[in-house]
Amino acid sequence: MKRMLSFIITVVVLTGVMVFTTPGLLDRVRLGLDLKGGFEILYHAEPMDTGGTLTRASLQKTAESLEKRANALGTSEPEVTTEGTDRIRLKIAGVTDEAEVRKKMKEPAVLTFRSANEGDAPGVYSKIELVGSDFVEGAAEVQRDQLNRPEISISIKDKKKFAEITERLLGKELAIYLDENLLSSPPTVRAVLTDGKASISGGYTLDEAREIADTINLGALPLKLTEKYSQSVGATLGKQSLDETVRAGIVGSVIILIFMLLMYRLPGVLASFALILHTWLLILVFVLADFTLTLPGIAAFILGIGMAVDANIITNERIREEMRSGKGIMSSVKAGNKTSFRTVMDANVTTIIVAAVMFAFGTGAVKGFALILIVEIVLSIVTNLYFAHWLLTVLVKAGALNKPKQFGVKESDISAL
Repeated sequence: MKRMLSFIITVVVLTGVMVFTTPGLLDRVRLGLDLKGGFEILYHAEPMDTGGTLTRASLQKTAESLEKRANALGTSEPEVTTEGTDRIRLKIAGVTDEAEVRKKMKEPAVLTFRSANEGDAPGVYSKIELVGSDFVEGAAEVQRDQLNRPEISISIKDKKKFAEITERLLGKELAIYLDENLLSSPPTVRAVLTDGKASISGGYTLDEAREIADTINLGALPLKLTEKYSQSVGATLGKQSLDETVRAGIVGSVIILIFMLLMYRLPGVLASFALILHTWLLILVFVLADFTLTLPGIAAFILGIGMAVDANIITNERIREEMRSGKGIMSSVKAGNKTSFRTVMDANVTTIIVAAVMFAFGTGAVKGFALILIVEIVLSIVTNLYFAHWLLTVLVKAGALNKPKQFGVKESDISAL
């Protein structure tokens, strides 16, 4: 009675938790570009200066700067990955103002500080004094002067170069450009600065000062980027892919549950419950770990469920083989669980090794596929080996499973010892 009570309480509590929490969890799963719609750009990277060297470190640094630029646009969860030795892929899911993102991200802007050259007309600044890469990354920030007016504090990498520029332009204007667009009224150099630090003021509003500071911070891309490819995935297309995938998953799951029930009777019901728990736990991990669900991720999701089904089938078949050999119910369950555990664990460990290699050497979608597959296998071991085995053992010890036909084994198939 105690065993049956613990079994019932466990099943009822877990079922209640899954029923009441699943809708909220599904709403909180973060969808990728291919499921939610969005914008994707592939860039080719090359050194800013002719004859410069393109290194892995500079490529990664540029990717990080590009991600900060995307975040500053207010877009949702940008995904920036490096590919090969000279490419960066940017994915922005759930874009609300796609036209604005296209406008600002299609060609990464070049930040320059310019002075007036000899012969320049009034208001024209053609001589480039500083470029984005001359600034210390992330050093530009908005502060307040003694009169509580917004100003931008900046830091320059080369102090001597900055000292020479400020000395030469003392009392003159130093304009800030993004591409060929003048950002604001040019500030005037008021002192020779030898410590590599300066403050930019010009009657800016707080929003204008913040925009200039963000531009300086995000404009310092270590490499020059050229757009090679771009595409827009509409939200309707993404939703259609998600709906069709979910529909196929539901149909496949129902077929699997019916198969388990018909083939293995009550143990098949327990295995199905373990599979449902396995799926719920995976969704919970997605939410808690803030994973992004993509079509390759769903593929790994389905593959993991298939492996979990295999684990349950192997276990139940081993138990039935032991029964057909003439062993008792409890002995068959123990022996079947023991032999199947070794087989299933070997398969899972080898798959984890392959997935780990894919994660270590893969990029983008390959990494996501591998990570989800590893999580799937770990959860499968917990639910479809340990938990399903425990449920089955509890029912056998409680006397609820005491006949071979409850396992789908005919009396005529049992050999006499």
